Amino acid sequence: MALARQVLCVCALLGLPLAGAEPIRYSVAEEAESGSLVGELAEDAGLTPAQLSARRARLVSEDGRQHFRLERASGRLVVAGRLDREQLCAQSDTCMLPFELLLSDPLQFFRVEVNLEDINDHSPVFPNNRVTFKIVERSDQGSRFPLEVAQDLDIGTNTVLAYSISPENEYFSVSYGSRTNGDKYLELVLEKSLDREEQAEMTFSVIAVDGGSPPKSGTIEISIIILDVNDNAPIFTQERYIGKILENTPEGSVVLSVLATDPDAGVNGDISYQLTQAVGESDSAFVIDPINGEIKLTKTLDFEAAQTHELTVRATDGGGLSAICKVLVEVVDVNDNVPELVVSSFSSPLPENTVPGTVVALFTVRDRDSGANGKISCALQDQLFFSLRPAYKNYYELVTVSALDREETPQYILSVTAADAGSPPLTSTHTFTVDISDVNDNAPVFNQTSYTMYVRENNVPTVFVGAVSAADADVGLNAKVTYSLAAEQGPERAWCSCISVNSEKGHVFVLRPLDYERLRQTEVTVSASDAGSPPLRANVTVRLVVLDENDNAPLVLYPAQESGPASSELVPVSAEAGYLISKVVAVDADSGQNSWLSYHLLRATDPGLFSVGLQSGEVRLRRPVTERDSVKQKLVVLVRDNGKPPLSATAALSALLLKDFSDVRLPHSSPASEDQAAASLTTYLITALVFVSLLFLISTTVLVARKVCRRKELKAGPVLYAADTLQSGLADAAAAGTLPRAYCYEISLTTGSGNSEFRFLKPILPSLPPQHCAVGQGPNEEQDFPGVPVSSEDMAPDNAGTLSAGQFNGLSFD
Repeated sequence: MALARQVLCVCALLGLPLAGAEPIRYSVAEEAESGSLVGELAEDAGLTPAQLSARRARLVSEDGRQHFRLERASGRLVVAGRLDREQLCAQSDTCMLPFELLLSDPLQFFRVEVNLEDINDHSPVFPNNRVTFKIVERSDQGSRFPLEVAQDLDIGTNTVLAYSISPENEYFSVSYGSRTNGDKYLELVLEKSLDREEQAEMTFSVIAVDGGSPPKSGTIEISIIILDVNDNAPIFTQERYIGKILENTPEGSVVLSVLATDPDAGVNGDISYQLTQAVGESDSAFVIDPINGEIKLTKTLDFEAAQTHELTVRATDGGGLSAICKVLVEVVDVNDNVPELVVSSFSSPLPENTVPGTVVALFTVRDRDSGANGKISCALQDQLFFSLRPAYKNYYELVTVSALDREETPQYILSVTAADAGSPPLTSTHTFTVDISDVNDNAPVFNQTSYTMYVRENNVPTVFVGAVSAADADVGLNAKVTYSLAAEQGPERAWCSCISVNSEKGHVFVLRPLDYERLRQTEVTVSASDAGSPPLRANVTVRLVVLDENDNAPLVLYPAQESGPASSELVPVSAEAGYLISKVVAVDADSGQNSWLSYHLLRATDPGLFSVGLQSGEVRLRRPVTERDSVKQKLVVLVRDNGKPPLSATAALSALLLKDFSDVRLPHSSPASEDQAAASLTTYLITALVFVSLLFLISTTVLVARKVCRRKELKAGPVLYAADTLQSGLADAAAAGTLPRAYCYEISLTTGSGNSEFRFLKPILPSLPPQHCAVGQGPNEEQDFPGVPVSSEDMAPDNAGTLSAGQFNGLSFD
């Protein structure tokens, strides 16, 4: 986790220029205690401690290891832990530890390099603790016997500086130094000839002392065995052997062969080889054949672990003389390491409204191979919504390139492939799973563009009539939909308090009973709102249609069923069968088949004399009038609608069978009175005709204008017919019937006065729309009911069971 956090900090400043051209450099001795001061980093960077804290200063290194710690309070750079130069930099002449000082707000970093200075913390070490030399007697003074130099992991003055013999003797001294090729050597020099007879063996130590303060030393024990004369030592054909081998060379392969010769004969000329491994290598990867000098592999090599191996080979003859040579094995790299992808930061989930260019992930790639085998390229398989952007060195950024939509793709699986330039190239793939989090960017959507619901009139309160449903493509609270009635219905749509909507399920209820005759349909706007922030909403129109019930009985408009005496229709006795006597006009406030009216002759003085049109309501003569027929005829017509159960009303009619109008017997008056009455009657007739004609023109104009307006209203929206609208259709029905003209006059002859006069009643104004009749017999067909003689009491207007035209006009359908 610490490594991820540090690399994450480096990611933030990738692609930015360095804060300074030159890095800030410090030096610190290895093995310094934790917390030791390295330098005043804040001061050298031109910053204050307060800025370090405010800008969240931190140290970031490329390898992720934190060797130093920044004290924000003081701005000092201190040692974070134990620093071992030999472990960090091996035998390198310089040991530089680079890192960056990262600052935020604004983003800035400084390059810092700390030189780790060597201290004398290692003693010289000889490859062997004991070496035995077999030296023939009478060896020449100045003979040299090579020793392997002591190795010191320290560098500079802390490495091996001098050698000495302890205890000192007169026979040997040490010689050390460097050859022209840079190789160091250590030799025992024979200062005085040996005499086996005086001393067959001797033992002493060679001490290696380094130049540290205080100095450290290492010791090797030397054992001298004096032999008889063997005056020639082995000689290698080369002082230094160099071989190259691929790192994937199998175990047991021959690396190279060394060769040493000895001019001596016999045992003194037999040479054996020994291999000495370097200091610090406990398990050598090489072995030498003691007879032929072939050096072979004991295990496979790894270029990434060590690029070269330095070996020391000793050749010893049978007389004890020996020679040493160096063998340098160079390991050749092969493409055996796949690229590694290390994620420094990764952000998931991403809001779907993330702007293009947002950094989703930051990662680095590395390959332990070298050369072309270590060059890495990265590629993203799907670059429609995301892409890779090089950042800094081997760092890459995974960024968005286009807008995201969670409703379309809630999750992206991105594969980043890293490939090196080896032959064949090696690849590795890392998968980023990016989840997209929801934002409230989708309004609820109703499953219908509009709703039409039906309810029968006279319904019970809070009746369920239907439901609306809306879905939201978002998730969570952003998809939770609540329903309500929109507060503003518009100027053309009145607020309806009779409708309620369940906020959770969208169920629509009618809160109170409705009357089809007052309200046939209404529209409300239902709003669906989600729970996002801010919430989004959608509206839909709900049209409530009230279905008619048969709750209104037919209303007789003509003849007027008033409390006064009923008017009589005049029928000439010469009239033929089919003669139109009158027409019963009725309306029903219901609609549909509930308003389909049929007319039936219920009772009559002479049932066989009259017939009633089933659908037209026309009263006609069934047969010619005979002398046996009563002059005064009374009829009761039943008007019945087509509802279930049907409702009905009755209309009472009277008819006078006369030879002509002069047959009506009136009280006599004087001739002067008759002349005056005739003049008065003429004046009345002329006045009435003018008045009726004028009223006809006005009514026709009003009717045409109302029909034009009504068509516009029907196109614009639902229409509720009022009482006057119901009356407006009567003229159409009357005009379309079989009456000779659109006006009916009620003629009454008064008795008991000296003058004969007519009383012209006002015309019945047509104001009802055409009503559909029940399907059955034709309009001219007649239907007979059994004729039942009726008395004058039965035919009285009070028993008609109908409303007068004035009473009907006074009805309110609101």
